[in-house]
Amino acid sequence: MRAKPRPPATQEQALWAMDQLIATHLVGQHEIAQRVGLNVTDLTCFAFVIEAGENLLTAGELADRVHVTTGAMTGILNRLERAGYITRRPDPADRRRVRVAARPDALARTREIYDPYYARITALFADYAPEEVAVLHDWFRRANEVAANYLEEYCRTD
Repeated sequence: MRAKPRPPATQEQALWAMDQLIATHLVGQHEIAQRVGLNVTDLTCFAFVIEAGENLLTAGELADRVHVTTGAMTGILNRLERAGYITRRPDPADRRRVRVAARPDALARTREIYDPYYARITALFADYAPEEVAVLHDWFRRANEVAANYLEEYCRTD
């Protein structure tokens, strides 16, 4: 597939478009979290649990990813467990640590919500040539690294 002609854009226009996308996603995550009876932080934490798959994360690793204290993570995990989203398992290498697994029924419920959205995004990617998708992937990956480094440098209070 050849790349389609695209209208020119400045860096400022691209930054504005990115800000609009982030804002739309933040609002969307808030609304989805409300529909499933969670708050955004709990839903984000559950997303990290899903992403880890069979490589179960510890409570401490989740706390680092969500940028909360281990005490706050205990509260998050309590809420997710009560709501039927996760189970806690003892770490086989260190019984003092807990690993977190997604419950299959919760995973299925979450997929019902997100799969139609990801199907639309996949259809959008189909409008781009493979080399354009490679550029988008590179940009998203690198922008995520910039954002994570910024959070670590400027927003961490510990």
